[in-house]
Amino acid sequence: MGSGDSSMGGGGYSSSSSGGSGGYRERRPREMFEATCSNCGKTAMVPFRPTSGKPVYCDDCFSRRRA
Repeated sequence: MGSGDSSMGGGGYSSSSSGGSGGYRERRPREMFEATCSNCGKTAMVPFRPTSGKPVYCDDCFSRRRA
């Protein structure tokens, strides 16, 4: 086990720019969109652009639906 080898390898878990796998882990802020909850009518912020015909739920209603 060499003490100078820590910068190489790392099991592929380093934040190098090779490949782009794990792009969801980037630290840039997510664009949030405003939507109206389909259940209670409150305003909700969601990380995707809402489309017509698909329900969108606020945090409270979403948690209740998953329970």
